[in-house]
Amino acid sequence: MASRLTDKQKKKILADYLDTGSYNATAERNGVCGHTVKRIVAECPEFSEKLEQKKAENTADILAYMESKRNRVCDILETGLRVLPDKIENAKTASDVTTAMGTLIDKWTAITANGRATQSAEDDPITKSLKEYIDNAEP
Repeated sequence: MASRLTDKQKKKILADYLDTGSYNATAERNGVCGHTVKRIVAECPEFSEKLEQKKAENTADILAYMESKRNRVCDILETGLRVLPDKIENAKTASDVTTAMGTLIDKWTAITANGRATQSAEDDPITKSLKEYIDNAEP
């Protein structure tokens, strides 16, 4: 017969899940199965509010950090755009070329429409920088 978890063990599981965001990682930390973690999380309705709050805080922290590094990121992007043609021309494999081109095309098409930067309420600082560059670039 399986042993019952104490309230203290359940609280630790919830705290670990809040930290890891993963049923399996939490299960491993606590010596239980992932289904047990999932059940404990589901049984605690106020926990989902705490989880969403932590996710929002983490997102805000990351965005604030990215914004603080905006100039550095723009410098890196500028360097990348300057050296990318040589990298593609001197690539050893097709994979090197397609990776470089795909990254650039994906980012570019995600932020442009008909040659103008599109607007989004959820733009990260890098995307904002690219949009500003597009809007200020000569046609």
